[in-house]
Amino acid sequence: MTNSQSGAQPQPFSGMNLAGAVDLEALKHKVDATAGESGGAPAAGGYVTDVDSSGFESMVRMSATYPILLFMWQPDDNRYFDLAGKLADIVNGLKGQIQLARMDIGSNPQIVQALRMQGAPALYALIGGRPMPILQGMPSDDELAQVRDQILPQLIAAARQSGVTGNAPYIGDGSPDSSDSTQGSGGQDDTSDAGAAGPSRPQIPAGHEEAYGFARNGEYAKAAAAYKKIAESDPHDSVAAREYAKAALLDRNGASDVRAVRQAAGDDPDSVEAQMDAADIDMIGGHIEDAFSRLLDFLAAGHKQDTDAVRQRLLEYFAIPEAGDDRVRRARAPTGCARPYGRILRCLLGVRRSAAGRACPR
Repeated sequence: MTNSQSGAQPQPFSGMNLAGAVDLEALKHKVDATAGESGGAPAAGGYVTDVDSSGFESMVRMSATYPILLFMWQPDDNRYFDLAGKLADIVNGLKGQIQLARMDIGSNPQIVQALRMQGAPALYALIGGRPMPILQGMPSDDELAQVRDQILPQLIAAARQSGVTGNAPYIGDGSPDSSDSTQGSGGQDDTSDAGAAGPSRPQIPAGHEEAYGFARNGEYAKAAAAYKKIAESDPHDSVAAREYAKAALLDRNGASDVRAVRQAAGDDPDSVEAQMDAADIDMIGGHIEDAFSRLLDFLAAGHKQDTDAVRQRLLEYFAIPEAGDDRVRRARAPTGCARPYGRILRCLLGVRRSAAGRACPR
């Protein structure tokens, strides 16, 4: 879906028309109330968040974990309020399968330019760091229904096929009494089963608030350290283990030059650090099986001295996708030692003997 097919024209940006003169029509629709206040725009909350240019890079990186719907709008222009509310209802109804990120076009012109927007509102999908235009201009009811019933389900399915299988964080209900970091003790932010029942409060477990805040701000080293501490204090906290693995992954290579990492791995096939960095890039890009295969190929080539390091990295990778992910299940449960990588992987996971009774190599 591209420009609105209803015939409605995209609105010019931020109270200015394209010739640079003041847009009197836009000024008539300007409101002073902030989002959530009476007369203002719908507040963020649930699976809806507001972002600006300072958080844009972090948001793009997070699209490797869960898909994001980017809504470019003007929160002080009441012509956008109805659409903002309808998009929020659609996204919140999907229970974290996708996040709605709203960006003020007037305050973030560099992002507008980078996206090559011609007008507003505009809607983009972000999957694995790649922006894809969905619509531009005010959609008709039929077009919005198409987004809800066809485009978003297709995007979510495509994300899962690419390994982007996480759920977006639930960040509160947008009310003055709600906080995205201090309330609630239900399931975790982004892959909790509690969210499936339609949460009425933030889905951040007690004790996770600080770690969650670090991750949301893109401070992945601090988030990893905080989640690791939680996981060590409670080995049964699978949420902390998963979030630690994700934060550690993004801290290591979330901002790395992909070409340089892959070049280094190709230049030094015997370096465990280079191969694990390249596997990180595979994971961030959603190529889970490629990441597994790269490290298992490395061990199969005779690098037994690096077994412990590779084992630890693989265990972290296994914690990131959903538990029922077919790719993880195939890797975790090979049928005997005859299957490629079967003996190696069973040993990495602590299985001492194969189904055929043969001891795994040490």
